Amino acid sequence: MTIRRVRYIIFLRDVLILSVSAFGGPQAHIAMFLDMLVKKRAYLSETDLIELFALCQILPGPTSTQTITALGYKIGGSKLAYLTLLVWVLPAVLLMTAAALTVDIFNDQNISLEFLRYVQPMAVGIVAYSAYRISSSVVSSKEGYLLMAFAAVCSFYLRSPYAFPVLLLLGGCVTAFKYKQQPESEKLPLNINWTHFIAWAAVLSIAGILGTFFNFLPVKIFENFYRNGSLIFGGGQVLIPLLFTELVEFKALLTSEEFISGYALVQAVPGPTFSFAAYLGALIMSDWGTGGQILGGLLAAAGIFLPGTFLIFFVSKFWEDVKRYRMIKASLEGINAVSSGLVIAATLYLLEPIPVSGINYGLILGTFGILFFTKIPAPFVILAGLIMGFVNS
Repeated sequence: MTIRRVRYIIFLRDVLILSVSAFGGPQAHIAMFLDMLVKKRAYLSETDLIELFALCQILPGPTSTQTITALGYKIGGSKLAYLTLLVWVLPAVLLMTAAALTVDIFNDQNISLEFLRYVQPMAVGIVAYSAYRISSSVVSSKEGYLLMAFAAVCSFYLRSPYAFPVLLLLGGCVTAFKYKQQPESEKLPLNINWTHFIAWAAVLSIAGILGTFFNFLPVKIFENFYRNGSLIFGGGQVLIPLLFTELVEFKALLTSEEFISGYALVQAVPGPTFSFAAYLGALIMSDWGTGGQILGGLLAAAGIFLPGTFLIFFVSKFWEDVKRYRMIKASLEGINAVSSGLVIAATLYLLEPIPVSGINYGLILGTFGILFFTKIPAPFVILAGLIMGFVNS
């Protein structure tokens, strides 16, 4: 990859501009990356950015965050990469932590959250549209549709966070046997640097051990989000079923209303959708006071963003050689199909606690229709819902 040498401060300033102006998730972020990082600054070529984005899409973790962090890594090594990660995620993390503090203050003061009543069904419409968009773009074969349906049914009825990695692994194994349908490529010897993989595995193991043997909420928050951040393929939409199942249904750390409201609010915040984790972490620590909630938000954000960062550093160094293996390419079909099924199940999860009414179902269908038939971004739809809620509360 040919990258123009630049002063780090200029690059970080560009990242900051993107972090406060990039709405709409990875698909929208990549368009802004192309405009700012390729056309305006020429840090790398359009082809190089698209290939980097494609690599990040098949790794667990937040796609747009991994893409821009990996670019920082290629420009200036680990030090610039971690600064890039911090500058990119911090504005959204702070905004979502502040949102959690506000919701908690309202609850303590018995102030009604009725103004959020419209954004909750709107959030269901957004997830439903995400399920449609993801499935239509990554599922095209009979096996893919069967895996998608199987994953959706299993996820919905099992309601266990342990089912998700099993389903993803199963999906990859099923389609890996179709490797003969992939074109052959020349295989080159792999030169693998294991440093970042060992760092990822070490943090996962240590956090898991501490979370198992010590009943200390900050440790459990970091472990929960780090583990989930290591398993999420397909972006922020797939984050929803994993976290909803574990935090709301399995461990009852949050109510469904708190969860759904937070997911709706993150649609109106620029930057990575995974900043939703900061909102959840802060609310889980509500009994620890304001300082504890800020700590919870930061720990959850660190947990959800670090795994993908370690893994993109690890894989990007030898990806050009690995993707030549046909079995690896074939397995991605199954992983993507299962991820689509998990998002379909997420739509059903979030729909369950929504009160049955014509208004709510009208908002769900209306939100889906607006996103499907128009180019109005999801943040503007959510902002309209908030305004309607304030006016009618």
